[in-house]
Amino acid sequence: MKLFNLLTVYPEFFESFKNYGLIKKGLDRNLIAMNIIDIRNFTSDKHKRVDFRPIGGGPGMIIQYEPVRDALNQINQTKVILLSPQGKPLKQSKLIQLSTENNITFVCGRYEGVDERIIENLIDEEISIGDYVLSGGEMPASIIVEGITRLIPGVAENIESIENDSFNNNLLDYPHYTKPNKIDGLAVPDILLSGNHQEISRWRRKQSLGMTYLKRPDLLKNVNLSKEDDRLLQEFIAEHKVNKSD
Repeated sequence: MKLFNLLTVYPEFFESFKNYGLIKKGLDRNLIAMNIIDIRNFTSDKHKRVDFRPIGGGPGMIIQYEPVRDALNQINQTKVILLSPQGKPLKQSKLIQLSTENNITFVCGRYEGVDERIIENLIDEEISIGDYVLSGGEMPASIIVEGITRLIPGVAENIESIENDSFNNNLLDYPHYTKPNKIDGLAVPDILLSGNHQEISRWRRKQSLGMTYLKRPDLLKNVNLSKEDDRLLQEFIAEHKVNKSD
């Protein structure tokens, strides 16, 4: 069982999160567990405050070192992650790496930030989910927990769907279609109706390469393309140019 510890000043945030989708399946199947820890329970302040004004002046409030330290002392043998806009950007490769850990703790920051001594002495790494700022780390922590959980064998019904996700091989996913075959004059590509699985597979690979080329060309720098991949990508580029001219 994989254990997620979540240190937060808003423990109720995660109660709803636990009741839906793959998280609920993981919990019901005892493949994951969530240990939600209220940082306020570890403060010596009679008003349960865990934040104070920054020393030296400045705006906002800072989460104190002591309650975070004491909360972490209740957890054994864990990897500690701070959700922070200063952290390394989250990538699928990081989720795959974290999915091998059995015990992960997320420190959800709030307010203006956390005491720097927390970063320097209590955590293993900082992770950011993007170049923007949120009010706290609860949402980013939920995103990472969801991303890890869906990689755990036995949680998702269709592991092939997980393995073919965008970014798993540094390529975007190919286009998907479902019934009806035609609606509002918009038809499903004929190849998908052909029953020729080899050609369908080739088409999907071409589309995956092409979508990445159009939307995230930076990802292709990290892909070791085969000669066949090169041919498929050139086909897609030629077809795309024809379609644009039409």
